[in-house]
Amino acid sequence: MFDYQYRPAPKPQSTDTNNSGTSQSDYTQFLTVIAKSPALITGYSKLLKAAGYYKGKITDKYTPALQKAFTKAEEDRLSISTVRPIGRDEFLQETISLGGVGGGSGGPTTVTSVTKYKPEAARQLVDSIIQDTLGRKATAAEVKKYSAMLKKIEGKAASTTTYGTGSKQTQTTMAGLDEKQYLIDQISGTDEGKANKVLGFYETFMNALGGGR
Repeated sequence: MFDYQYRPAPKPQSTDTNNSGTSQSDYTQFLTVIAKSPALITGYSKLLKAAGYYKGKITDKYTPALQKAFTKAEEDRLSISTVRPIGRDEFLQETISLGGVGGGSGGPTTVTSVTKYKPEAARQLVDSIIQDTLGRKATAAEVKKYSAMLKKIEGKAASTTTYGTGSKQTQTTMAGLDEKQYLIDQISGTDEGKANKVLGFYETFMNALGGGR
Protein backbone atom coordinates (compact mmCIF):
# COMPACT_ATOMS: atom_id res chain seq x y z
CA MET A 1 0.00 0.00 0.00
CA PHE A 2 0.99 3.66 -0.10
CA ASP A 3 1.41 6.21 2.67
CA TYR A 4 -1.66 8.28 3.49
CA GLN A 5 0.05 11.58 4.33
CA TYR A 6 -0.81 14.02 1.55
CA ARG A 7 1.98 15.72 -0.35
CA PRO A 8 1.52 18.20 -3.22
CA ALA A 9 1.56 16.25 -6.46
CA PRO A 10 4.92 16.44 -8.21
CA LYS A 11 5.45 16.64 -11.93
CA PRO A 12 5.58 13.13 -13.38
CA GLN A 13 9.15 13.60 -14.58
CA SER A 14 10.28 14.54 -11.08
CA THR A 15 12.54 12.30 -9.06
CA ASP A 16 11.58 13.82 -5.70
CA THR A 17 13.06 11.95 -2.77
CA ASN A 18 12.10 11.71 0.87
CA ASN A 19 13.95 13.60 3.62
CA SER A 20 16.80 11.09 3.58
CA GLY A 21 17.22 11.52 -0.18
CA THR A 22 17.19 7.78 -0.74
CA SER A 23 13.81 7.02 -2.34
CA GLN A 24 10.85 8.53 -4.14
CA SER A 25 7.53 8.96 -2.37
CA ASP A 26 4.85 6.46 -3.26
CA TYR A 27 2.74 9.11 -4.98
CA THR A 28 5.71 10.33 -7.03
CA GLN A 29 6.42 6.77 -8.15
CA PHE A 30 2.74 6.26 -8.98
CA LEU A 31 2.66 9.33 -11.26
CA THR A 32 6.05 8.57 -12.80
CA VAL A 33 4.95 5.07 -13.84
CA ILE A 34 1.75 6.43 -15.39
CA ALA A 35 3.53 9.28 -17.21
CA LYS A 36 5.76 6.76 -18.98
CA SER A 37 2.87 4.63 -20.24
CA PRO A 38 0.42 5.97 -22.87
CA ALA A 39 -1.84 2.99 -22.14
CA LEU A 40 -2.01 3.84 -18.43
CA ILE A 41 -2.55 7.53 -19.19
CA THR A 42 -5.47 6.62 -21.45
CA GLY A 43 -6.96 4.28 -18.85
CA TYR A 44 -6.69 6.78 -16.01
CA SER A 45 -7.97 9.65 -18.12
CA LYS A 46 -11.11 7.55 -18.68
CA LEU A 47 -11.43 6.72 -14.97
CA LEU A 48 -10.83 10.30 -13.86
CA LYS A 49 -13.29 11.61 -16.41
CA ALA A 50 -15.98 9.11 -15.37
CA ALA A 51 -15.38 10.07 -11.73
CA GLY A 52 -15.80 13.75 -12.57
CA TYR A 53 -12.24 14.89 -11.84
CA TYR A 54 -11.07 15.31 -15.44
CA LYS A 55 -13.03 17.38 -17.95
CA GLY A 56 -10.83 17.11 -21.01
CA LYS A 57 -10.69 14.65 -23.88
CA ILE A 58 -9.50 11.08 -23.37
CA THR A 59 -5.79 11.22 -24.08
CA ASP A 60 -2.59 9.22 -24.01
CA LYS A 61 -0.51 12.32 -23.17
CA TYR A 62 0.24 13.41 -19.60
CA THR A 63 -1.17 16.94 -19.61
CA PRO A 64 -1.40 19.65 -16.91
CA ALA A 65 -5.19 19.13 -16.82
CA LEU A 66 -4.70 15.43 -16.15
CA GLN A 67 -2.11 16.22 -13.46
CA LYS A 68 -4.65 18.54 -11.80
CA ALA A 69 -7.28 15.80 -11.88
CA PHE A 70 -4.89 13.31 -10.26
CA THR A 71 -4.10 15.83 -7.52
CA LYS A 72 -7.74 16.54 -6.67
CA ALA A 73 -8.61 12.83 -6.66
CA GLU A 74 -5.64 12.11 -4.38
CA GLU A 75 -6.72 14.84 -1.96
CA ASP A 76 -10.24 13.42 -1.75
CA ARG A 77 -8.98 9.86 -1.38
CA LEU A 78 -6.66 10.80 1.45
CA SER A 79 -9.43 12.66 3.29
CA ILE A 80 -11.40 9.39 3.29
CA SER A 81 -8.38 7.23 4.08
CA THR A 82 -7.93 8.89 7.47
CA VAL A 83 -10.96 6.93 8.67
CA ARG A 84 -11.31 4.26 5.96
CA PRO A 85 -8.16 3.29 4.06
CA ILE A 86 -8.92 2.85 0.38
CA GLY A 87 -6.73 2.30 -2.68
CA ARG A 88 -6.57 4.72 -5.60
CA ASP A 89 -8.30 2.52 -8.15
CA GLU A 90 -10.92 1.41 -5.64
CA PHE A 91 -11.58 5.04 -4.70
CA LEU A 92 -12.14 6.06 -8.32
CA GLN A 93 -14.43 3.09 -8.99
CA GLU A 94 -16.45 3.87 -5.85
CA THR A 95 -16.72 7.54 -6.85
CA ILE A 96 -17.96 6.52 -10.29
CA SER A 97 -20.56 4.16 -8.77
CA LEU A 98 -21.92 7.07 -6.69
CA GLY A 99 -22.37 9.32 -9.71
CA GLY A 100 -19.01 11.06 -9.66
CA VAL A 101 -17.93 14.40 -8.18
CA GLY A 102 -19.63 17.42 -9.65
CA GLY A 103 -21.87 15.21 -11.71
CA GLY A 104 -19.28 12.85 -13.20
CA SER A 105 -20.13 11.72 -16.72
CA GLY A 106 -23.38 9.92 -16.03
CA GLY A 107 -26.75 10.40 -14.40
CA PRO A 108 -28.01 9.60 -10.91
CA THR A 109 -26.98 6.27 -9.42
CA THR A 110 -29.42 4.07 -7.50
CA VAL A 111 -28.22 1.58 -4.89
CA THR A 112 -30.53 -1.13 -3.57
CA SER A 113 -30.01 -2.44 -0.03
CA VAL A 114 -31.48 -5.84 0.83
CA THR A 115 -31.59 -7.21 4.38
CA LYS A 116 -31.03 -10.96 4.45
CA TYR A 117 -31.83 -12.81 7.67
CA LYS A 118 -29.64 -15.76 8.55
CA PRO A 119 -31.57 -18.74 9.97
CA GLU A 120 -30.75 -17.89 13.58
CA ALA A 121 -31.65 -14.21 13.14
CA ALA A 122 -34.92 -15.17 11.43
CA ARG A 123 -35.74 -17.60 14.23
CA GLN A 124 -35.11 -14.96 16.87
CA LEU A 125 -37.28 -12.43 15.07
CA VAL A 126 -40.17 -14.87 14.57
CA ASP A 127 -39.97 -16.09 18.17
CA SER A 128 -39.89 -12.53 19.48
CA ILE A 129 -42.97 -11.48 17.51
CA ILE A 130 -44.96 -14.58 18.45
CA GLN A 131 -43.95 -14.14 22.09
CA ASP A 132 -45.19 -10.55 22.05
CA THR A 133 -48.37 -11.09 20.01
CA LEU A 134 -49.44 -14.56 21.18
CA GLY A 135 -47.75 -14.74 24.57
CA ARG A 136 -45.80 -17.95 23.91
CA LYS A 137 -42.71 -19.32 22.17
CA ALA A 138 -42.82 -20.09 18.47
CA THR A 139 -43.06 -23.71 17.38
CA ALA A 140 -40.54 -25.23 14.96
CA ALA A 141 -43.23 -25.24 12.27
CA GLU A 142 -43.94 -21.55 12.82
CA VAL A 143 -40.26 -20.65 12.69
CA LYS A 144 -39.96 -22.50 9.39
CA LYS A 145 -43.12 -20.95 7.96
CA TYR A 146 -42.42 -17.34 8.86
CA SER A 147 -38.69 -17.56 8.10
CA ALA A 148 -39.69 -18.62 4.59
CA MET A 149 -41.99 -15.57 4.43
CA LEU A 150 -39.08 -13.32 5.40
CA LYS A 151 -36.96 -14.71 2.58
CA LYS A 152 -39.84 -14.35 0.12
CA ILE A 153 -40.34 -10.64 0.79
CA GLU A 154 -36.64 -9.67 0.76
CA GLY A 155 -37.07 -7.85 -2.54
CA LYS A 156 -40.13 -5.90 -1.42
CA ALA A 157 -38.43 -4.98 1.86
CA ALA A 158 -35.33 -3.63 0.10
CA SER A 159 -34.59 0.09 0.38
CA THR A 160 -33.29 2.11 -2.56
CA THR A 161 -30.98 5.10 -2.30
CA THR A 162 -30.54 7.43 -5.26
CA TYR A 163 -27.40 9.56 -5.38
CA GLY A 164 -27.95 12.64 -7.49
CA THR A 165 -25.38 14.38 -9.63
CA GLY A 166 -24.23 17.96 -9.63
CA SER A 167 -22.69 20.17 -6.97
CA LYS A 168 -25.29 19.39 -4.28
CA GLN A 169 -24.87 15.61 -4.50
CA THR A 170 -28.38 14.93 -3.20
CA GLN A 171 -29.23 11.57 -1.63
CA THR A 172 -32.77 10.19 -1.50
CA THR A 173 -33.69 6.93 0.25
CA MET A 174 -36.98 5.11 -0.31
CA ALA A 175 -37.85 2.54 2.34
CA GLY A 176 -39.29 -0.80 1.30
CA LEU A 177 -41.83 -3.02 3.01
CA ASP A 178 -41.39 -3.23 6.79
CA GLU A 179 -40.75 -6.97 7.19
CA LYS A 180 -41.28 -6.90 10.97
CA GLN A 181 -44.67 -5.25 10.65
CA TYR A 182 -45.50 -7.67 7.83
CA LEU A 183 -44.89 -10.65 10.15
CA ILE A 184 -46.86 -9.00 12.95
CA ASP A 185 -49.82 -8.59 10.60
CA GLN A 186 -49.53 -12.20 9.39
CA ILE A 187 -49.30 -13.66 12.90
CA SER A 188 -52.01 -11.45 14.39
CA GLY A 189 -54.28 -12.47 11.52
CA THR A 190 -54.28 -16.14 12.51
CA ASP A 191 -57.16 -17.56 14.56
CA GLU A 192 -54.97 -17.57 17.65
CA GLY A 193 -53.87 -14.03 16.93
CA LYS A 194 -57.46 -12.85 16.53
CA ALA A 195 -58.41 -14.51 19.81
CA ASN A 196 -55.53 -12.82 21.60
CA LYS A 197 -56.49 -9.53 20.01
CA VAL A 198 -59.91 -9.85 21.59
CA LEU A 199 -58.18 -10.48 24.92
CA GLY A 200 -56.08 -7.36 24.50
CA PHE A 201 -52.61 -8.85 23.93
CA TYR A 202 -52.27 -7.32 20.47
CA GLU A 203 -53.27 -3.80 21.53
CA THR A 204 -50.84 -3.93 24.47
CA PHE A 205 -48.05 -4.97 22.12
CA MET A 206 -48.86 -2.30 19.51
CA ASN A 207 -49.14 0.38 22.17
CA ALA A 208 -45.69 -0.60 23.44
CA LEU A 209 -44.39 -0.11 19.90
CA GLY A 210 -46.15 3.23 19.67
CA GLY A 211 -48.45 1.96 16.95
CA GLY A 212 -51.69 1.69 18.93
CA ARG A 213 -54.71 3.57 17.68
